[in-house]
Amino acid sequence: MFSLFRHKRRKPPPPPTVSVAEGYLPIESAHSLLAAEHRRQLLDRIWQYTALSHAQFIQLYLNPIHRYAEQVQQLPASETHHHAYLGGMLDHGLELVACSLKLRQSYLLPTGAAPEDQAAQTDAWSAGIAYGALLHDIGKIAVDLLVERQDGRVWHPWQGALDQPYRFRYLKGRDYHLHGAAAGLLYTQILDRPILDWLSGFPQLWASLLYVLAGQYERAGVLGELVMQADRVSTAQNIGGNPSKALQAPTHSLQHHLISGLRHLVQHELKLNQPGAAGWLTQDALWLVSKTVTDRLRAYLLSQSIEGIPSSNLAVFDELQSHGLVESTPEGKAIWTALVAQGNWQQSFTFLRLQPALIWGNEDRPEAFSGTVSIAAHDHSTDTQIPTPAPETASAGSAQSQPQPDPMVLKDGDYLGTLLDMFELEKPEASDALPESAIEISTLQSDNPGQAFLNWVKEGILSHKLIINDSKAKIHTVDGSVFLVTPGLFQRYAQEFPGVSQGSDQEIEAWRWVQKQFEKLRVHRKRDNGLNIWTCHVQGPRKKTVLKGYLIEEPKLLFELIPPDNPFLKIEKN
Repeated sequence: MFSLFRHKRRKPPPPPTVSVAEGYLPIESAHSLLAAEHRRQLLDRIWQYTALSHAQFIQLYLNPIHRYAEQVQQLPASETHHHAYLGGMLDHGLELVACSLKLRQSYLLPTGAAPEDQAAQTDAWSAGIAYGALLHDIGKIAVDLLVERQDGRVWHPWQGALDQPYRFRYLKGRDYHLHGAAAGLLYTQILDRPILDWLSGFPQLWASLLYVLAGQYERAGVLGELVMQADRVSTAQNIGGNPSKALQAPTHSLQHHLISGLRHLVQHELKLNQPGAAGWLTQDALWLVSKTVTDRLRAYLLSQSIEGIPSSNLAVFDELQSHGLVESTPEGKAIWTALVAQGNWQQSFTFLRLQPALIWGNEDRPEAFSGTVSIAAHDHSTDTQIPTPAPETASAGSAQSQPQPDPMVLKDGDYLGTLLDMFELEKPEASDALPESAIEISTLQSDNPGQAFLNWVKEGILSHKLIINDSKAKIHTVDGSVFLVTPGLFQRYAQEFPGVSQGSDQEIEAWRWVQKQFEKLRVHRKRDNGLNIWTCHVQGPRKKTVLKGYLIEEPKLLFELIPPDNPFLKIEKN
């Protein structure tokens, strides 16, 4: 059966030696990209699930994965939602392959076939499921991103693998549903002709795989469901949800819960069209105050015991936008800035903009607002943004690079263990056991509340739940140390652990109490004048600002390998 795969694959010529200019990412080989310990563990896990010989595994799995790695390089899987870091696309792809193959073990496929036919098709169905999982998001690199080579030319993935340093930016106003259809442009670069010839000999499998690669999961049967289940598990783990609960949710459940929650809030709880309201209904749009409504939406869904809800408002914005539940600004953002005016009263807000039909459908809706809602000329984020590197002379259409290489190359499998725990895997042999450091940080609980906060920071960095050195990040590397932004980081911790300060005898805000407990650890560096808080100047091509925060005395408390300093931040020494 595997005779088609015994031909040796020609190795592509090595890329020419190129000097990497500042702001560009270097080209890496597939071997280099897959050498990270957490990715090697995923590959080992995938091999275990296939039960193939080494030669068969290389031909059916490892070669396509290598081609996939060469294509996606260090591109992220999303701009602000899951796996939104350098290398996120590769991690997400590998996680989906491992998860989908483990889930596949509970199925005899094709459904309803004779046992002897199911046995004969076992390897083909496993491979087809793995390919659907690996490739389900690959269209993003074709239609969501603008990738620019160092020589200034735009790179398109159908041209072949990148052959020189590159930088990228997300396209404004992109269609969030287009990447599902764009996979057809690329999958023949990952799956070679012998593989496609082999799979096409199994009509039911072949049809299901083609439907998945076209984004038509509703027609893809069991194969489509397995890919979507694996996607929910990987996404839930990365954004701080519960992976095992994600398996129990019906298809498209998050989209359903978000819109149901919004309908409930607007129809039964929120005030509309008056000062102090959370929303305004005009003839053509429903304007909902972004932070107020998103906070209440998350609280309502959690009160309904719904799992997998993103742990930050930014991730909720991205989910609403990606499902087409909110309208995007001309700049491609989810958040609008608009001025509400009625008579002598007026006030500016940041809004989510929805079509009223999503909330009321054919039902009677309230009367439209008698005042005006005027869109501001420029949107302003409520969070301080740190610009990503781009030369001041760059043209409007040029790509922006990300500020740093992958912020953290994981040295252990802590997050991987969490991701796969719900599959009731056999315990690893002693030689495969996780290092002690991974076990020590896997538990947030601590009798010392300051240490519990520090454990949360470290575990968040390892799992990429907390991003670093990014425009929205609350953690940066600067001056050879780690900079924790206050109050943002402490406020997020207090939001994730409501009631954390209960039992304290100080009537202060929860985040301030957490900050005080952190200071008691004495792991931060004090200024010469004895003060705790440092000022960090942010200098970008078009914007200057400052951040306040703590410098960690010993960066290895949070990182085993300390990433390079953020080039846009500079500590104020005096």
